Amino acid sequence: MNAIEFGVNVFVALFALLDPIGNIPIFAAATAGATFQQRLSVNAMLCAFVAAFLAFFFFTGLALLDFFGISLAAFRIGGGILLFLLGLQMVNEDFLASFKDPHALSDAGDVRGYARRRFQRLVVPFAMPLIIGPGAISTIIIQAARAEDLGPSGTFAGLVAIVAAGLATFLCFALAGPINRILGDVGMSIIVRVLGLILVALGIQFVLGGLGEALPGMFSQAVVAPTGH
Repeated sequence: MNAIEFGVNVFVALFALLDPIGNIPIFAAATAGATFQQRLSVNAMLCAFVAAFLAFFFFTGLALLDFFGISLAAFRIGGGILLFLLGLQMVNEDFLASFKDPHALSDAGDVRGYARRRFQRLVVPFAMPLIIGPGAISTIIIQAARAEDLGPSGTFAGLVAIVAAGLATFLCFALAGPINRILGDVGMSIIVRVLGLILVALGIQFVLGGLGEALPGMFSQAVVAPTGH
């Protein structure tokens, strides 16, 4: 495998794991009532954070987990619990109201202030662990080891793939405004609750995967990795 093939593989894996298309409704719900400039600014900050965080783990992931004595299995379990709790919140509570910003309508010209408030509110749980979940972090750590085998060209290709994944996420979230106008509050509420149910199941799947890695043979392979990954 050359550097170009490696970079393409990293981008495809990250795009699938970040799932920006599936997260569009949640981003639209979290920025409901914002102007185009406000939503675009929040979008840029979130996607820059996603790319920077992935790049950070690309260089330091294994060393950081080793420093704190955390295994990948434990990381998967912890991330799965966070996803499970987020999914329960989305299913049982008014998720749209909990993310509503009263300043969005009262001061439409406050782009920087709105973006800063929304970014602080969305870093957890939206950016992490919803977008950057344990699967994405585990994947980027594993790909970092492969990049070392390819040398500097592999490292450069990996960084390009991370930036490209961030840009692709930005472009997907740019569609949040039209989707919000089409679906309305009722449609967005229904979609968020359905996604919450999916997150509950996904969180449980991450926990099962982590337990299966920590305790080999405890679960059948069909339960730990039903898709064969």
